[in-house]
Amino acid sequence: MSEDTGIDPIEAAILKLVSEAPEGRSISPADVAKAIDPERFNRKFGHVRQAAIRLAVAGKVTILRKGKPVEDPENFKGVWRIGRA
Repeated sequence: MSEDTGIDPIEAAILKLVSEAPEGRSISPADVAKAIDPERFNRKFGHVRQAAIRLAVAGKVTILRKGKPVEDPENFKGVWRIGRA
């Protein structure tokens, strides 16, 4: 977490990218990972997933599979995206 703001930088990146996405569009976890660490983004996927889960549980974003919200944001598999809550 960032000491000055108290928010996780990955969560902040997710919220920023989701808010900037056109209405009705979602973002991919790769978009977030590349925004955080463009050169080693593939190492960030697990961190992005955990941050997205925290935000989904808090009701700030929605985790999507095949365009529909997942039933349990803490337990899903496969290709997923992040959308507005």
